[in-house]
Amino acid sequence: MKRVILASTSTLYNGDYLDYLLPTLQNHFKDCKTLLFIPYARPGGISHNDYTEKVSLAFAKINITVKGIHEYKNPIEAIQKAEAIFTGGGNTFLLVSQIYKNNLMPILKNTIEAGAPYLGTSAGSNIGGVTMNTTNDMPIVLPESFNTLGLIPFNLNPHFLDANTQSTHMGETRETRINEFHTISNIPVLGLREGSWLEISGGNIILKGDLTAKLFRQNETAIELETNTNFNFLT
Repeated sequence: MKRVILASTSTLYNGDYLDYLLPTLQNHFKDCKTLLFIPYARPGGISHNDYTEKVSLAFAKINITVKGIHEYKNPIEAIQKAEAIFTGGGNTFLLVSQIYKNNLMPILKNTIEAGAPYLGTSAGSNIGGVTMNTTNDMPIVLPESFNTLGLIPFNLNPHFLDANTQSTHMGETRETRINEFHTISNIPVLGLREGSWLEISGGNIILKGDLTAKLFRQNETAIELETNTNFNFLT
């Protein structure tokens, strides 16, 4: 049975890395002493080593040892043998490109589906959807494919922001961009606000956190859904 957390962000305003999620993660990874970290998204261009160190410091608070996938000669074997897996945020295009380059997408999906507990934040959550097409990131590289893990039967838009009616900015809103996506695709999209996450266990996909999330479906009016909503109606 798969056990997955897909969070909009790793860090809340004025908070330390992963701190707001640590109580949840302590339970999610309760049977794990080690964790495999996938640092490929490299937020701000941070090195794989520095990113892994940052994650290690956070997980040390719940007594879990972290090792980066880049430290292994055989990344496929590293995934197969992992007690638990975390993919961090950054640039989704770069992340997906590197996952395909190392032939990891099928084995990562299979390992998670087989029960290895998984955490994704931001870009690491984007890849939990059917495709990465609803990311907010710049296309700094071209991945082999936009298809991702499909751990949930819809796409995510992490860091979802509502339109600011007081702003003079005339650029596209997140809602506009998602509606553009729905002119060519019928995959539902969930706008996941900061501090919100999904907990996936078996066939249940539960919204957690204090805020609502906004569900967009092709040719339908977007709707707000409350905390503890089960999105298994989309399966």
